[in-house]
Amino acid sequence: MFFCFLFFVTSTSSYADKTNGAYSDETLLPSLIKSVRFSEPLFFCGNKIPVDRQDVRERLEKEVLLTLWDRPQVILWIKRASKFFPHMEKILNQAALPDDLKYVAVIESSLRPHASSHKGAVGYWQFLRSTGRMYGLKINHKIDERRNLLKSTEAACRYLQELYRQFDDWFLAAAAYNMGEKRLKNEMKIQGIDDYYSLYLSEETQRYIFRILAAKFVMENYSIFGFAFQAQDFYPLFEFDEISINSPRQLPISLIAKSAGVSFKTIKDMNPELRGYHLASGKNTIAVPKGLIYQFEARFDDYYAKWQSSDGVDKHTVQPGENLALIAKKYNVRLSSLMRWNDLSVKSIIHPGDELIIESQ
Repeated sequence: MFFCFLFFVTSTSSYADKTNGAYSDETLLPSLIKSVRFSEPLFFCGNKIPVDRQDVRERLEKEVLLTLWDRPQVILWIKRASKFFPHMEKILNQAALPDDLKYVAVIESSLRPHASSHKGAVGYWQFLRSTGRMYGLKINHKIDERRNLLKSTEAACRYLQELYRQFDDWFLAAAAYNMGEKRLKNEMKIQGIDDYYSLYLSEETQRYIFRILAAKFVMENYSIFGFAFQAQDFYPLFEFDEISINSPRQLPISLIAKSAGVSFKTIKDMNPELRGYHLASGKNTIAVPKGLIYQFEARFDDYYAKWQSSDGVDKHTVQPGENLALIAKKYNVRLSSLMRWNDLSVKSIIHPGDELIIESQ
């Protein structure tokens, strides 16, 4: 049994510290007409947005007004940004990518790890399964790293770097992130145009960049739009310590929680990439609340030894002709419990020789 402990330390400043006008006593909402009078130049990834073009201005005004219409959503964006943006900014900076790309995640998922689309995109950056794996994310029945803040952001950086290499333009790279690089290249070839703002694309992609621009504009200038936050309103920065565990067999997540002195829910919430009730065998890196690593170190060996020797866990070797229902009946346990212990579903297929965990009731 091998385990080691990794400290995650961050010196990043909060999102609230870096936004314009963090504290406002304004109680009246500003005029919506004034909200779309862009008196100063607007930029995205260092590129000036051509708001002097009437069609561009109209499209941007539309998305800014629609963003301001959903004020509860903007409030949640800003609160979550305080929690997650410093981590994203650090990773983007390490990858030498523009800081503005963090707003892609705002539009993709509203900064929610469990966000999913009807197309099967999942996580902060809304990776499809195939694309996530292509850029280094582990996705299986035990873990889905599309939901991991750090790993999914690192994967998004790799993908965005590749898109920029192909298009040499951040507006086109972001459009390709939305619709796929092959489809975008095909449209550019057919239309003979390499300017995002002049391309005729699907409505979703035509709006996509402008939704990102609107989110950036509103979130960076929220006080002038009547959002009067105080210091206590912002969600605290997501801080944690990381624990690396290498086990020859799968471990109950509840054992990790017990060792850290926190609830099962706390571990699942801090590690949304974990699926089911057990860690896979082999090496796993788990986030625990910051400051509890020594407590974990002092308890884990003892809890692990007790669980391994006398925690009421037996194994059943599947015999020819057996199915999950028969095995559950044999041990007088619920079928749902048997499937949960082994991370199985009603569609799972078992074979003779497979070993199933049977926990005492």
